[in-house]
Amino acid sequence: MTGRALSSLRSPRIAVLGAGHTGPVIARVAVEAGYRVSIAASGDPEKIELIASVLAPGAEPRWAADAVSGADVVVLAIPLHRFAAFDPSLVAGKLVVDTMNYWPPTDGVQDLFEDRRYGSSEIVARRLARSAIVKTLNHIGYHELDDGRRPAGSPERRALGVAADDPAALDVVAGVIERLGYDAVPLGSLHTGRVLEPGGPVFGASMSRTEFEQAVHTPAA
Repeated sequence: MTGRALSSLRSPRIAVLGAGHTGPVIARVAVEAGYRVSIAASGDPEKIELIASVLAPGAEPRWAADAVSGADVVVLAIPLHRFAAFDPSLVAGKLVVDTMNYWPPTDGVQDLFEDRRYGSSEIVARRLARSAIVKTLNHIGYHELDDGRRPAGSPERRALGVAADDPAALDVVAGVIERLGYDAVPLGSLHTGRVLEPGGPVFGASMSRTEFEQAVHTPAA
């Protein structure tokens, strides 16, 4: 998708790939924010119909290829250890939101992500070279994503970082984050987005926009 096409998106259609813990929650809050949402797992959509109806009512279960083809934004919410087998052609030409984390104590050592010169989303972007990658939603727990939503202007509204190398893609996803009920804090690149990863200054932390901006821009001691 070109920058011009991305910049014209006002209410993008969203496909969520992943029906484990995180995917259905993202699908549900997106539906409740007024987006058209489909959700897919690795196989037959009939197998996730019950999950979708209970955890993400309003999201349409579909085959992954169908969900992606009809979407403007694809949310990658699969377990990171399955990414090595993920087919890049499935999301070629799409804006992809990477919500995954590389966390060896949880996922075990994944050779694909062991090059510490790069953040995990930079590695995802290198493999999904024909997609525009945006990193966000990886630094808030799926159990918090629902409860943490607040209207714009609320003193309790939480900030979430949004990182991308493509400015138009970043703007689209920042708009989604705002509409979901969070203040979006743009980060200049996927490399800068490493601050959102496990061990980073904002990972798992509930912060206001001001607190978040201060945390990500303060050099580590």
